Amino acid sequence: MASHFLHNWLEEKRSAFLYRLISDAESGTARQILFLELAQTAEQQAELWATELRKSGVTPPDSYQPDARTRLVARLIPWLGPRRLRHVLAAMKVRGMSLYNQIVLDHPMPTRLSDVGKRHASGAGSLRAAVFGVNDGLVSNTSLILGIAGATSSGHTILLTGFAGLLAGAFSMAAGEYVSVRSQREYFENQIALERAELEEYPQEEAEELSLIFAAKGLPREEARQLAQRIIANPDEALNTLAREELGLNPAELGSPLEAAVSSFVAFAIGAILPLLPFFWLTGQTALFTTVGLAALALFGAGAAISLFTGRHAVLGGLRMLGLGAAAGGLTYVLGSVFGQIA
Repeated sequence: MASHFLHNWLEEKRSAFLYRLISDAESGTARQILFLELAQTAEQQAELWATELRKSGVTPPDSYQPDARTRLVARLIPWLGPRRLRHVLAAMKVRGMSLYNQIVLDHPMPTRLSDVGKRHASGAGSLRAAVFGVNDGLVSNTSLILGIAGATSSGHTILLTGFAGLLAGAFSMAAGEYVSVRSQREYFENQIALERAELEEYPQEEAEELSLIFAAKGLPREEARQLAQRIIANPDEALNTLAREELGLNPAELGSPLEAAVSSFVAFAIGAILPLLPFFWLTGQTALFTTVGLAALALFGAGAAISLFTGRHAVLGGLRMLGLGAAAGGLTYVLGSVFGQIA
């Protein structure tokens, strides 16, 4: 039990240490005071754990000594700023990082319990991932097909190689996406579990942290305290709100690794099959030229679609993607021709 108390004491002291550094980095902004007050709250919570340590017969350390990871992050905060390090800081039990998330302009300041933590759902993230997945499949398999076409004129060989490239790339993308989303979900679940434990152990301190975050977002201090107290009175709502406002997470939308893997597989496969289609029905140079024309149209369309997320002009985005795809395909075709002659 004493080791548990010591672990919590160290976490709170580390949080207080980092809060002060963030406060210094935010000098001259409204967030400076927020993080300074959060540092004071963390110090108070550390003192609670120090009291528990004394009760168990263990004397708390005289002072806090940051570990290597904390010292590294401490050096990075003045250089990169808290916003770029928000995910790292959140993993180190530094709260209030949701203040650095992108602000949705039509998301009003909460003034009652039903308003807290709401975010407007959007399918833009899934659509963006699908467009990029299709583009990856298109560029990689077009380049592979052109490289093989430069080495051999056998349509059967090109078809088999392109299909193998489709499967290999799609399975690779799916596996990578599964591991990525699974790791991210486990991290989020761990953060929420820590928040749940803290809420059970000292709810009033969590309420104070929450009120500071509401105040930093523009709610009058007294109203922020009242709202935080009403939220903490309902444990389920409190955990949901703390996850959203302190961690910037939506507990109901942590992501499904399996869905992400399947979506990635399908998106890559759609892009990869396009340059391969002509070889199912055509042969020789006719199939190759048809593939080049089809791939060019698809590359331009993918680049134009990506411009929806980058803010670039659609035509410029399409031409840029077409140019990059043409360069990749042309280079692999030349290299394929060279290796084909050597072989």
